[in-house]
Amino acid sequence: MTQGPVHLEVAVSYALPRTGLPAAVSFRKWVAAALKGRIREADLAIRIVDAKEGQSLNRHYRGKDYATNVLSFPGELDEDIKLPPGVTMPLLGDLVICAPVVAREAKEQGKPLAAHYAHLTVHGTLHLLGWDHEDDKDAEAMEQLEREILAELGIADPYAGER
Repeated sequence: MTQGPVHLEVAVSYALPRTGLPAAVSFRKWVAAALKGRIREADLAIRIVDAKEGQSLNRHYRGKDYATNVLSFPGELDEDIKLPPGVTMPLLGDLVICAPVVAREAKEQGKPLAAHYAHLTVHGTLHLLGWDHEDDKDAEAMEQLEREILAELGIADPYAGER
């Protein structure tokens, strides 16, 4: 595990009105918590989208014709590719979070909206690091890590009551 502070460049863009959405500083805090002890520096982008854009991206990249809560696009730079001018850190990737889906899920699940955004940001960031939940063993390991990270942020277990 990597020790020391995490140096992050997190660009957050909003493709819809920001009213009621977490501030960029919150997304940065959640990403930093997910990366703490795992990676020391990273550059990533988070885009908050509406249902139309979320559905379009999910259809194009995953072949699923509906908006989903979070999409992760890991950076795929190999060592022979030079970083763009001004970029000095590893390009971790991009997260796309669909605001209407997150709001609907939080309401349906009785969770605070900010806690659900935190969970999905941590979840997506772990995907960028290579974690997945394709089988039960991997899912349980990833969920446990998410619980630990969220607990450090003072956020309740997002999976409580699901099983």
